[in-house]
Amino acid sequence: MKLERQLIERMLARLGVVEAELAAISPSANPSKYQQLAMEHSRLRELDRKAQSYFRLEQELADNRVLVTDPANDAELREMAQQEIARLEREAPRAEQALLIALLPPNPDDSRNTIIEIRAGTGGDEAGLFAGDLYRMYARFAEQRGWKVGVIDANPSEKGGYKEIVFSVEGQNVYRTLKYESGGHRVQRVPETEAQGRIHTSAATVAVLPEATEVDEIEVKTEDLRIDLYRASGPGGQKVNKTESAVRLTHLPSGLVVACQDERSQQRNREKAMRVLKARLLDQARSAEQAKYASVRKLQIGSGDRSERIRTYNFPQNRLTDHRINLTLYSLDRVIEGALEPIIEALQASDTEERLREQFQL
Repeated sequence: MKLERQLIERMLARLGVVEAELAAISPSANPSKYQQLAMEHSRLRELDRKAQSYFRLEQELADNRVLVTDPANDAELREMAQQEIARLEREAPRAEQALLIALLPPNPDDSRNTIIEIRAGTGGDEAGLFAGDLYRMYARFAEQRGWKVGVIDANPSEKGGYKEIVFSVEGQNVYRTLKYESGGHRVQRVPETEAQGRIHTSAATVAVLPEATEVDEIEVKTEDLRIDLYRASGPGGQKVNKTESAVRLTHLPSGLVVACQDERSQQRNREKAMRVLKARLLDQARSAEQAKYASVRKLQIGSGDRSERIRTYNFPQNRLTDHRINLTLYSLDRVIEGALEPIIEALQASDTEERLREQFQL
């Protein structure tokens, strides 16, 4: 497609306005507004950089084509210009692709922290063990990136792992990176308790929710909440909480139930539970819009449909398959230890290609 310089220049006219607003606002007085402006400024600066690179290449191509076709130039100059044209034509598609990506509407959730919920599915004890493996995989991936992981609620299974675990991940562009993990995960392996060496298939579901912020104005009215207090369960001994510090919140209008018992303080558990509840309410509020958007897409990447089986982990063959993009890797041993980069990068690239086709009819 032909990228119009005037259209992009009109978009970049906003850059000066944003810079003026940033200079006039105090980060401490209005941190939410300041953060929004800073993010927009960063995006526009990136668009400016990529636009300059693309149009510089276009101009160099035009100049060299003039040199080639000008009969007043000697053969050696025309040959040099032709070689330069060949180089620029190789670089131009990459510069155009980069500029198109910068023109895509930003996802306002991408920079947010996340709440991740992992639940064991079919497969009994093995499903609980797999849920534990998934939690450790994400925790190690987050640790490698310098992100902060905090357990909000956990329900351990008897043989190890978890029936359910809810945790937060905080850091730079967390949701943009992990949003593709929502869905059904299936594992194929021989359980330690299997004497005959038979391969069992188990499953777990993962939900990745962007954490609600003040901008979302998610209001939870006191009269819409039922709050239950109970004693936190634990392994026994000194670790069992003798007071009713665990909190269960029931949001009556939606029927959503959130529990938290990870902290010894009732107030801290209530605060954590409220974070999860608001994230779920935000997810629920957007579900209709996301479903409508996903219905016209060929790929369900990032749709958040937890009923969809997105990935299979085959341990006997050391094979991981992401069914959304038909990606197969024979490095499951590294992936399960937190090396998720090849999968996430492939999913991001596929999602970007689809968005470009939709936005620009490529």
